[in-house]
Amino acid sequence: MKTGALLGGRRFYVQGYWIMSDNQEDSSVSNRDWLVLANARMSGQQIAELIKHFGSTAAVSGAGTGALRMAGVSDKAAKRITQPDMASINEALQWLDEPQHHIVHYASPEYPELLRQISGAPTLLYVNGNLDSLHLPALAIVGSRNPTRGGIQNAHDFAAHLGNAGFSILSGLAQGIDTAAHEGALAAGATTIAFLGHGIDRVYPAENRKLAHRITEQGALISEYPLGASPRKEHFPERNRLISGCSLGTLVVEAARRSGSLITARLASEQGREIFAIPGSIHNTLSRGCHQLIRQGAKLVESVDDIVSELGPMVEFLSEQLMQNNNDADARPDVSDDRDDDYKLLIEVLGHDPATTDEIATKSGLTIDQVSSMLLILELDGKIEALHGGQYSLLGSKSWHERKRTRRTDVPV
Repeated sequence: MKTGALLGGRRFYVQGYWIMSDNQEDSSVSNRDWLVLANARMSGQQIAELIKHFGSTAAVSGAGTGALRMAGVSDKAAKRITQPDMASINEALQWLDEPQHHIVHYASPEYPELLRQISGAPTLLYVNGNLDSLHLPALAIVGSRNPTRGGIQNAHDFAAHLGNAGFSILSGLAQGIDTAAHEGALAAGATTIAFLGHGIDRVYPAENRKLAHRITEQGALISEYPLGASPRKEHFPERNRLISGCSLGTLVVEAARRSGSLITARLASEQGREIFAIPGSIHNTLSRGCHQLIRQGAKLVESVDDIVSELGPMVEFLSEQLMQNNNDADARPDVSDDRDDDYKLLIEVLGHDPATTDEIATKSGLTIDQVSSMLLILELDGKIEALHGGQYSLLGSKSWHERKRTRRTDVPV
């Protein structure tokens, strides 16, 4: 995959074809158009198809409802494009006036190349920090929010040594292993990136505010959510696909058998990335998730060399690919009500018979990206289980409404 640009208006080679962005001389117009398109809540690949169809970002953002529907855009997405929340968009444009604040859209050469390759890649990223940090070979480090002292030490030390080896350390700014990984990278003077499950103008958890500020000085904070977006429960597993998608591999330090970290690891596997796991005592419940990953084929890690030796060839290939690309270069509103209806529909369609993502999407009328995201939420909640062959099955016998009344209301990270 190659990305190129021409002077004047900008053309980008994405997903096998050239698409047209706006003139560099008026970046505020281009940013506004991309913010409108991001509000449609479609994937970057879908937006790229629309730009190909209409000819430019301005043409898409200025299209009428009828034209958008004829291009295959849903009624909801068409309404979000034709009736954007200009107050939120103007707020984002003002946010961009601050130093180190950026938006990186799907067709931009600044968009992380590895992330562009995953299914459901976001249309736009909000970035607070150094854009160069988005293009370093990266390793994700994830694990429990309530780790042991040994787990914290391992996360810190592995992050520091891997940072010294030239890797950018990616995680999610959560308490526990995430925090230790960011701290380890910072202590080594290495680059670290935190992916957020909320708007980039917020910090969650609040006690990591100082850590977040230090990360912007030595890396970046990244979010796909609009300014002001709260840390909703469903945002965090969605966020995890970006952590794994931007990384060459994911290291799981400590995780219980039912852990968001295991979902991150599975996403990494589905994205064609390497999985690493640190083993532990059979008496430690936080080792069981790592042991499960190792049984499933993850590489058992005892030292940094185990990771570096595995990823070395991939780093070399990525460097060559980025060099080739350089040579070729010439407010999302709250939708919780809609979300509940969609979840109810998905549950009714799934039932207790195993089904694939494609089968669920066909029966429900939802998009593949919607179904994939919703399945992650339901799996994390313990409502469904992932089976062999890419199938999913509903757990338990309670009705959707009974489960909804008894589900946890805290926000996992």
